[in-house]
Amino acid sequence: MFDPYLVFVFIHILLFVAWLGGDIGVFILGQHFRKREYSLETRLTLLRLLVLNDMAPRTAWALMVPVTITMLVLGGWATLPLWLVALSWIVSGVWLALVWGAYLNDQTPLAAHLRKIEFWLKCALTLAYLALGVAGMAGIEALALPGWLAAKAVLFAVIFAAAIMIDVAYKPVGPLLMRLIEEGSSDATEAPLLKAMNRTRVWVLMLYALLVITAALGTLKPGL
Repeated sequence: MFDPYLVFVFIHILLFVAWLGGDIGVFILGQHFRKREYSLETRLTLLRLLVLNDMAPRTAWALMVPVTITMLVLGGWATLPLWLVALSWIVSGVWLALVWGAYLNDQTPLAAHLRKIEFWLKCALTLAYLALGVAGMAGIEALALPGWLAAKAVLFAVIFAAAIMIDVAYKPVGPLLMRLIEEGSSDATEAPLLKAMNRTRVWVLMLYALLVITAALGTLKPGL
């Protein structure tokens, strides 16, 4: 018998694979970009591949929002109005337009503007998932979620926060990279760039850990 809920569970798994797997690919490409024994041209090619590869987890992240909200309703975990489910899909569509618009118009004022809008949208969604998790834990009517699911919603908010901090920590990389391109590879141009990338790595590793924990909660469903 066809079960829409199971279809969304499958989609959820695919998005998790694209998110975590894509992020690991970004991490590996970033590790090779650091190697000064490669020519600068090779390293810049790796960086372009990194940015392209990063679109998989960014796309999966945006789609996770309506998929998880839809799963709450189809699985009978929460009684949410249909307008809210529809809104989650609209928000996801807007988010994807911002992400891909910024990518396709990179290094332009339009891309900077789109990324600024995306930043505030992600901040709003962070608060929304935090509120959902807290409401679920508090047993508010229609949102009285099982402990593991409420905890997962809160952790998803933390994932949002960690991912936002990746972008914040990565901001200095752009100007430092331009300096590397203009002046060439030297200790003076490489050291600040490496330091900025290392600050980003802390949030990246935190994101990986949080993704694995939330996946474990959804799979094991411990009696919290």
